[in-house]
Amino acid sequence: MKALVCVKRVIDYNVKPRVKADGSGVDLANVKMSMNPFDEIAVEEAIRLKEKGVVTEIVAVSVGVAKSQETLRTALAMGADRAVLVQVDDGTEVEPLAVAKIIKGIADEEQPALIITGKQAIDDDSNQVGQMVAALLGRPQGTFANEVSVEGDAVVVKREIDGGLQTVKLALPAVVTTDLRLNEPRYASLPNIMKAKSKPLANKTPADYGVDIAPRLKTLKVSEPPVRSAGIKVPDVDTLVAKLKEMGVA
Repeated sequence: MKALVCVKRVIDYNVKPRVKADGSGVDLANVKMSMNPFDEIAVEEAIRLKEKGVVTEIVAVSVGVAKSQETLRTALAMGADRAVLVQVDDGTEVEPLAVAKIIKGIADEEQPALIITGKQAIDDDSNQVGQMVAALLGRPQGTFANEVSVEGDAVVVKREIDGGLQTVKLALPAVVTTDLRLNEPRYASLPNIMKAKSKPLANKTPADYGVDIAPRLKTLKVSEPPVRSAGIKVPDVDTLVAKLKEMGVA
């Protein structure tokens, strides 16, 4: 069984993003970039399924600038077998629907039984690509996966919902999006990092899949969130209630 894993290059989660002086977007100059944390979980889950003998081949896929090759090499070092980069020009923002259409094109070529993505990317928090891919392909989807197991020609997904956990059984081929508590991604060892340099990485363009990536949305302004005001200490409950009434919240 072949698994297709989608990964994205984003600002490292340890870095505090900076807004450009003109408010046109987030400043990416000289900023550390890394694989989206939810996508790391997706890669790890695919590798674990391969170690169980369920998955036979893992194909890592990314849509982004040329430097996204580094992110794909990380996936290869973790254990993916080969990779596909759909390259776009620097500074080009590819919206979720365009990404989903590209992934659909790759899936039509590769015919994976399982497509695994992170539930969302930490740069835009859209949480759309996995669902859109499932819709475009007409495949069942298991989102926000907390636990994944393959049983014959079906995948069982325990998913996180507001009320706790929900278990769904999906006929393969299917799409799964990973949540934070699914697993703990491994670190790539030095020998595997060296081996990853020789693993196949194909370069494609959106045009190869007939996808128009022209943006449908326009960013008007990006700004820092307002500074949180300092709290107020009160000596007793009566003063607290009075303050709440004064603020109009009680």
